[in-house]
Amino acid sequence: MTRKQRRLTLIGIAGGILAIALGLVLYAMNDTIVFFNSPADIQAKNVRPGTRLRLGGLVKEGTVQRGTDQQITFEVMDAHGAIQVRYRGLLPDLFREGQGVVAEGVLESATVFRADSVLAKHDENYMPREVADTLKKQGHWQGEANAAPKTQ
Repeated sequence: MTRKQRRLTLIGIAGGILAIALGLVLYAMNDTIVFFNSPADIQAKNVRPGTRLRLGGLVKEGTVQRGTDQQITFEVMDAHGAIQVRYRGLLPDLFREGQGVVAEGVLESATVFRADSVLAKHDENYMPREVADTLKKQGHWQGEANAAPKTQ
């Protein structure tokens, strides 16, 4: 074997090992690359309690309840389900019922989600692209005819 052939063989083996490592990393991250999960996704996937994830959807009308010590509970819904969210802290100024939100936190049970942070839209035309696409696919949100979902 010549020196050039050994060098090419070594480069080929190193490239193969890197490709396998990259494939394993991407496979391990397959379920965590999602920007958010809708209530229907969480119920369909049978996500285990204690799992950290993002929950996205619309705040259900009439479910926002403010308790003592900045404790807030509300429901996030999509066309096929709803999950109660418990959050302690200050909500964004633009948080309202019937509006798209993304909450990040831990699933406590199949129907209760404890949020660490809550994100809301920033103006009257904005809805996160992922939320808008999911709601459009389910036939639950059409948006304004002249306003396309914006990105940040």
